[in-house]
Amino acid sequence: MTFEEYAASRSPALLRYAAVLTGDRELAEDIVQEVLARAHARWSRITRHGAPDLYVRRMVTNEFLSWRRGRWTRLIPIGRLAEDHRPLWMAAQRDAATVHAERDALLTELARLPRRQQVVLVLRYYEGLSDGEIADVLGCGPSTVRGYASRALATLRVELDPVDLHRRQAALVRKDQ
Repeated sequence: MTFEEYAASRSPALLRYAAVLTGDRELAEDIVQEVLARAHARWSRITRHGAPDLYVRRMVTNEFLSWRRGRWTRLIPIGRLAEDHRPLWMAAQRDAATVHAERDALLTELARLPRRQQVVLVLRYYEGLSDGEIADVLGCGPSTVRGYASRALATLRVELDPVDLHRRQAALVRKDQ
């Protein structure tokens, strides 16, 4: 497979992956563009290993983990994600305001997790990778992946407690009035 064929077929998936990691479509485009430029220069070495998609996905992950360190404390503009990036659980039958509030809360809390925990959850639940595949992307062992996932999910359970979340949203509404 040539680099051009790879880039044409896999760029949309890489962009979706980066957009879910960053929560910012423009930043995701920057990351994917940077990674593809570097991959193009190394394409013969990348294809020699026989798993170019795994290698390039790892490059995207590493770029996300190191991209402009220290600038990740800002709130992520969730509304920028296109409709096709929304998870299946966001069915049309649900109240749109509730869906948006829940999605915003989830993605905001996801963005507050340590980066490696974010990557593990996105690779596991958005990309559908196994712990072994995630370990290959991150360059660690499957037990480390399970540890990251466990800690991340425990944090999200606490932060996204429905009763507490409702109280926080009500307080924000009162504060705005």
